[in-house]
Amino acid sequence: MEPLPIACDLISFVSPSHQSNGPISQYVQDYLDRAGFDTERLQYVDSHGQRKVSIVGRKGKGPGGFAYFAHSDVVPAERWFSDSPGPYAPTVIGNRLFGRGSCDMKGSLACMLAAVSRNATRRLHAPIYVTCTADEEIGYGGAKQVAAESRLFREMVAGETHAVIGEPTACEVVYAHKGGVCLRVTAQGIASHSSGRKGRNALLEMIPFLTEMRALYEETEQEARWQDGRFDPSSVRWNIGLRGTDEPLNVTQSQSVCTVYFRPMPEQDVQPLIERTRDAAERHGLNFDIVFQNAPLFVDPASAYVRQTLKLTGQAEAHTAPYGTDGCMFGALRNLVVLGPGDIAQAHTHDEWIALEQLELGTEMYSQLIQHWCQADD
Repeated sequence: MEPLPIACDLISFVSPSHQSNGPISQYVQDYLDRAGFDTERLQYVDSHGQRKVSIVGRKGKGPGGFAYFAHSDVVPAERWFSDSPGPYAPTVIGNRLFGRGSCDMKGSLACMLAAVSRNATRRLHAPIYVTCTADEEIGYGGAKQVAAESRLFREMVAGETHAVIGEPTACEVVYAHKGGVCLRVTAQGIASHSSGRKGRNALLEMIPFLTEMRALYEETEQEARWQDGRFDPSSVRWNIGLRGTDEPLNVTQSQSVCTVYFRPMPEQDVQPLIERTRDAAERHGLNFDIVFQNAPLFVDPASAYVRQTLKLTGQAEAHTAPYGTDGCMFGALRNLVVLGPGDIAQAHTHDEWIALEQLELGTEMYSQLIQHWCQADD
């Protein structure tokens, strides 16, 4: 099976994170069932009432083997370039496949499913696992459930399975990526006509706190303890967002919410940053809470698994990535790298695409890993 038609099928499913990914998950489960996999279906209902589904499949038995991880949700596509009929209408132009999720990461999943089909008739001496999660783009909810509840994931951990997160790395081996911390600070005001005295503008209550956050941002960009030269950018990338309540121009803002998001790196103690943010919020009479705190991914680049993966993919050295993946939730896996087709710079854009040659390269790469870790010599 070729990866392109599978990728087109996957892209055609409308699966932004704020909607249910049930239909695309059913497609993946049906594909794996036809390929002879035993499948597990895990699901939950999110805070907006949307049903979210993750699929875990295994073909073969025993310890070891090869495990592939993907996600089926995509970021929204509120605008799309005019040369394509739409974000969920997969379109080939030249040597590129356009569509939401083509790069991140339905193209990668198509490569793995095609690799499974290409190797369907060969005898296995160790299992192949395929996992496709929900909600990677908004906090790893599906991966969190898989890590906590999946019996097949427990098998992977116990069997020290050789695992890959298939996020786009241009088919280069990535041994570490940043984590993520999101903090939320809320100021309460009183909505009232701005011509009178009864209102209290929540945004004005927030300004002293924002001044301190600006100073913390500058500190994280300059001081060595918040830097790691193995990454580019080398800092935690302190990022501040602010939103109000969309009151009319002549009504005082009743609420202001500040989010602080940053990306910790391996071996960094970022608890002082969290506590300093909490302290600043409380001193200014604001509410503080931690939305999530996800650890970075790190596997020793000198480990036997990383060296073997480099050898199998014909590369000289492994790299780091500045973004996060479901790997934040899969730290129990001893042998885990990020390795997938496509360039992360092409993800989340208004004209997202993946090169057709990357689809073929990704399929060949995953086929090689299946053959090495799972298949007996015929």
